[in-house]
Amino acid sequence: MLRSLLTATAVTLATTGAVMAQDRIRISSGWGEVTAVLADNAAARELSAMLPLTIGMSDHLRQEKTGRLPSALPELPRQRDFSVGTLGLWGGRDFVVYYRSGRVPSPGIIVLGQVEGDVSIFDRPGDVTVDVTRVD
Repeated sequence: MLRSLLTATAVTLATTGAVMAQDRIRISSGWGEVTAVLADNAAARELSAMLPLTIGMSDHLRQEKTGRLPSALPELPRQRDFSVGTLGLWGGRDFVVYYRSGRVPSPGIIVLGQVEGDVSIFDRPGDVTVDVTRVD
């Protein structure tokens, strides 16, 4: 029983992208800034390798800001549910900051990380340009 529970936990962490405290980023804009912890997966590592980035983001469905990355990130298992502060990847190149909780249609998102600060700075209509950098 314990072995099954440990195996299930390991599978869950592998597919959702367990958070690693040492890989942190800053997302800043004219509206404010937040820090986020990146997930421990190939897509988040490749995102980190692209930094620094400036990304133009648009509001989508009054739940998220979405912007295009310069190139696609690796394909990984996806999930449909997200919570406030989830950083996600829609498709191969769309970086998403969720400022509300919800559910996306199939095929879902790849979780890239979790915002540590007050993500409500993005909860406003309109476009925003963000700078994404590593936190040393």
